[in-house]
Amino acid sequence: MTETALAGVLSEEQLQLREVLRAFLGKRSAEPDVRRQMATEAGYDAEVWRQLSGELGLPGLAIPEEYGGSGFGYAELGLVFEEMGRALLCAPYFGTVALAAEVLLRAGDESAAKDLLPGIASGETIAALALTEPAGRWDESGVTTRAERVADGWLLTGIKTYVLDGHTADLLLVVARTDAGIALFAVDGSVPGLRRTALPTLDQTRKQARLDFDAVPARLVGEAGGAWPAVERTLAAAAVLLAAEQLGGASRALELAVDYAKIREQYGRAIGSFQAVKHRLADMLTDVECARSAVQDGLGALAGGDATELRTAASVAKAFCSEVFTRVAAGAVQVHGGIGFTWEHPAQLYFKRAKGSEVLLGTPAEHRARLAGLLGL
Repeated sequence: MTETALAGVLSEEQLQLREVLRAFLGKRSAEPDVRRQMATEAGYDAEVWRQLSGELGLPGLAIPEEYGGSGFGYAELGLVFEEMGRALLCAPYFGTVALAAEVLLRAGDESAAKDLLPGIASGETIAALALTEPAGRWDESGVTTRAERVADGWLLTGIKTYVLDGHTADLLLVVARTDAGIALFAVDGSVPGLRRTALPTLDQTRKQARLDFDAVPARLVGEAGGAWPAVERTLAAAAVLLAAEQLGGASRALELAVDYAKIREQYGRAIGSFQAVKHRLADMLTDVECARSAVQDGLGALAGGDATELRTAASVAKAFCSEVFTRVAAGAVQVHGGIGFTWEHPAQLYFKRAKGSEVLLGTPAEHRARLAGLLGL
């Protein structure tokens, strides 16, 4: 389905949202902006974040109005992530919105939601979900960080790593193990006993960090031992939204390849006229449009509320869109030939984002294993 055809299934308001955001990102997240921000320690432009938050209201787009948000749904949020993926936006949006805000909404703690979500909705609070540890697992068994109850609250001890924007986040939502089971904790990013270290990454447009907790004071969110269902639901939602972002990146990589094939000449003719290149680009287009269907199915499952349907659609979307983005980005590099491999060309930026996103929230193989489990295999 092309964008023209897709317009038929989007509301006028959604089309306007896409148009406004694409224009904004075209001005504030052009290739020179991306290269400049990915070279900084923070990894984003504070002024661009202020505009995304204040003028466009994007952090609070899908947060309910009672918590300071706009109360839109996942369909609108999916459009936002798709456009950000096209532009390779360098910003702490995914970790703050798709992970941190989502887990707060699902944790069942009204007091914490009222205290913490308004800051996220306004953009004043950059937040991160700290789940994975050195083993790199995205499941319950991978959580070994300990939470100990003391007279005046809780203390966390352990290591979290691969935490999106963990080195700059104002608020950390930490998944830890208690005697009663898995629990969720809110930690101030500047609290004593917490050491934060930025990590080197293949995809420099998305920053990650290691967090070392040494008896760090924390606030319990929800019930001790009852947090995993909220975390699991958050991971499913984030997988769908990441798939939307991957769709946007793959769409843009395809556009770059098609545009180049029209102007690059060999043997006196545009390379796009050669059958081998035509077939490669046609395969890439097929991949992108199938990925679009997977994303739409995932967003529909998010809105529907059935847990099994969501887990299935999320794993299908994440596994398929991860591989599509990698294939299409690699194809864009190859269509460009030697120049596509160089640091100066944007094709390699999309390939690195694709490879980084492929392992984020679980690899395609891990999601296929989950699908097999859902089938009883």
